[in-house]
Amino acid sequence: MSQANSEQTSLLELITPAAREEIDSWVAKYPEGRQSSAVMTALRLVQDENGGWLTTELMDAVAAYLDMDKIHVYEVASFYSMYEHKPVGKHKICVCTNISCMVCGSGEVVKHLENKLGVKLGETTSDNRITLKEVECLGACSGAPMLQIGENYYENLTADKIDEILDGLE
Repeated sequence: MSQANSEQTSLLELITPAAREEIDSWVAKYPEGRQSSAVMTALRLVQDENGGWLTTELMDAVAAYLDMDKIHVYEVASFYSMYEHKPVGKHKICVCTNISCMVCGSGEVVKHLENKLGVKLGETTSDNRITLKEVECLGACSGAPMLQIGENYYENLTADKIDEILDGLE
């Protein structure tokens, strides 16, 4: 086996069989030869299985699995805020600070979270429980200010509501 084939084989081993099965189900939704269309799902899956962040090796594995140039995978992974490139806490709190949320008080939401958690935007609590992240529009402008934790949206935030949300995290 050539060194390139050996390297590709070891990269592919970084993607679990369960993730491969899920990626394959997405690849099947696209025309033949367009497997790269599943890149966002593939990145999300390997990120989730890696504790919420992507390594260069995992991005390379996705590129190999989808027969894409590595740079194209890196471009996607660096463009979208849902992908992380360093370890994150068990819970990632994404606070929208775009115009609707800003007008409706996202600055106060951020201040309250930073004071309550003892971290600034982009940081993780010392117990690795929570990462606080600023994000662009999450598409819930009518419920501004809002935040996202995992797949859950929390809208019309107040300090009391934020405290309740934080208290409900495991």
